[in-house]
Amino acid sequence: MVTESDPICALCGRPVPKGVRQSLHHLVPKLKGGKGGPVVLLHQICHNEIHASLTEAELARDYDTPEKLRAHPRLAAFVKWVAKRPPGFHKRSAGGRRKR
Repeated sequence: MVTESDPICALCGRPVPKGVRQSLHHLVPKLKGGKGGPVVLLHQICHNEIHASLTEAELARDYDTPEKLRAHPRLAAFVKWVAKRPPGFHKRSAGGRRKR
């Protein structure tokens, strides 16, 4: 059940109700110097999509804020798609890690 006190996902902007799979995302990956750095709360499905779309190097170099993540074309399309789902929606990400 969604309440007004539920935190908001930093990627999709939907509430993250209690009991829903959630995750903390390091804005700069730990392996790229982000250990102890800022983190944001995400739905697990949103976190999965970020890591399926971008490499650790791309995240550290170009996508170190929620605004930059939402501006990425694949993630923007994902946010538009997931916005139509209920806050508790979760399924495996459609594709695997992108080809390098």
